Amino acid sequence: MKPPRIFLALFLLSASPLLLAASEADCRRLLNANLPDTSLTSAEIQAANSFAPPGADSAMQHPAFCRVAGVTEPAVRFEVWLPMADWNGKYQGVGNGGMAGTISYAAMAGALRRGYATASTDTGHEAGPIPFDASWASGRPDLIADFGHRSLHLTTRNGKALTEAFYTEPPAYSYYVGCSKGGQQGLMEAQRYPDDFDGLIAGNPANDWTRFYAGAHLWYSQAMLADEEAWIPPSKLPAFGAAVNRHCDARDGIEDDILMNPLACDFEPRQLLCPAGVDNDSCLTPKQVGAVEKIWSGVRDSSGELVYPGLVPGGEAAPGGWETWVTGSAPFRSLHWLGGEGFFRWFVFDDPDWDFTSFDYDADLQYALEKVGGDVDSDDPDLRPLRDNDAKLIVYHGWSDPDISPVASLNYYDSVVDVIAADMPGAGREAALESTRDFFRLFMVPGMAHCRGGPGPDRFDALGALENWVERGIAPESIVASKIEDGEVVRSRPLCPHPEVAVYDGSGSTDEAANFSCRVPD
Repeated sequence: MKPPRIFLALFLLSASPLLLAASEADCRRLLNANLPDTSLTSAEIQAANSFAPPGADSAMQHPAFCRVAGVTEPAVRFEVWLPMADWNGKYQGVGNGGMAGTISYAAMAGALRRGYATASTDTGHEAGPIPFDASWASGRPDLIADFGHRSLHLTTRNGKALTEAFYTEPPAYSYYVGCSKGGQQGLMEAQRYPDDFDGLIAGNPANDWTRFYAGAHLWYSQAMLADEEAWIPPSKLPAFGAAVNRHCDARDGIEDDILMNPLACDFEPRQLLCPAGVDNDSCLTPKQVGAVEKIWSGVRDSSGELVYPGLVPGGEAAPGGWETWVTGSAPFRSLHWLGGEGFFRWFVFDDPDWDFTSFDYDADLQYALEKVGGDVDSDDPDLRPLRDNDAKLIVYHGWSDPDISPVASLNYYDSVVDVIAADMPGAGREAALESTRDFFRLFMVPGMAHCRGGPGPDRFDALGALENWVERGIAPESIVASKIEDGEVVRSRPLCPHPEVAVYDGSGSTDEAANFSCRVPD
């Protein structure tokens, strides 16, 4: 474990003109920094609570900081924010979402409020006019590589160099935090650039990017839109979600609209089948039942190999759930359809007229993997270089994620354990699991949707847990998650490191985390 270091903030922003001028000069002096293949375009002081992101109506809450902007060839825009006072001595890189294309200003402001120097990148392109627009990738394998892995690595290098130049000390610890696309970025860093960070948080990671876009984005769209009579209108989701909960919610001994273990739910969609000649919001037609079965089962190629796992029961009717990602408000308006069509149209086939119903899960998937998988897929289970660098990794995933199957994170974790087991011949699976838990822990979040939202507690301080692990050697045995409504905590639960789950102790409120324990299920 690296020893903790204490840093004093070297720059104080005050009403004194002399101090203000000196601080501004130190900030502007960063324009002279020599960074490989990089041009710095601005370096200026932002007073407290003065910065409003492009397009925002109001400024964010933040302390005063030195804002540095630059571009790394060919087109990787990035910003580095350096607190003018009360720097905690550490650096935090933050991730993106979707197809990126913007600086993650809100995440940077959050890092700044915790005292971090922080950086973000647009990953080398500007976001398009619609969600998941990927037209920027047409004919640009270099931009695809930047999007997949190169941009964050170079931004991390530049961000830490500028931090050291500003404070005349390198950061004592460097962390990464991201979810969704940001989860893919975090696992890519852990696998390809294991020296960049001392600790990483990868939430709901879209790590197996090509297979995810084929077996989730594209497959769910085909299940509902290849035959539009299979499309499920959002008005049917409340009855669908309620039927799932009636059948499976109480399996964990608590009725709370949260499935603690969705894999144990044996609800069959045909239980909601409409009677012959009936089609209303309380039931599913035969074609809609077939669509749900396809979405839950995932897709296989002609040899029977699973391309990507399906979604699991739970949270179908929650805000930000199936209506946003799976069904959309109308046919061809779901985020899955936009994502799958955009990725394959521009990343893979580079054809503006490509038809999503034509995809072949043998030949086309193999072509996609060979063409872009090496740049965008963070699916390498060999994390031994990260382990040997004494770095720590936390992955979390919401069980009610309607975008990225939570089973994918379980499968990735198991594959990492397999690698560690092969490195420990004769030691047994349990020993390999414990060895993996020494540097990598997975936390499944019951009832949480995609990165946030859903019926379950979805607010938790994974970064604080990671700091304790990296800086003090205290591995997270649980992380308390809260559900907040109207500014008040209405429920809390412990999140447990896989394979442990939260089990009710049998007394006290089931809305309080203190009345649960983390245990390996029977």
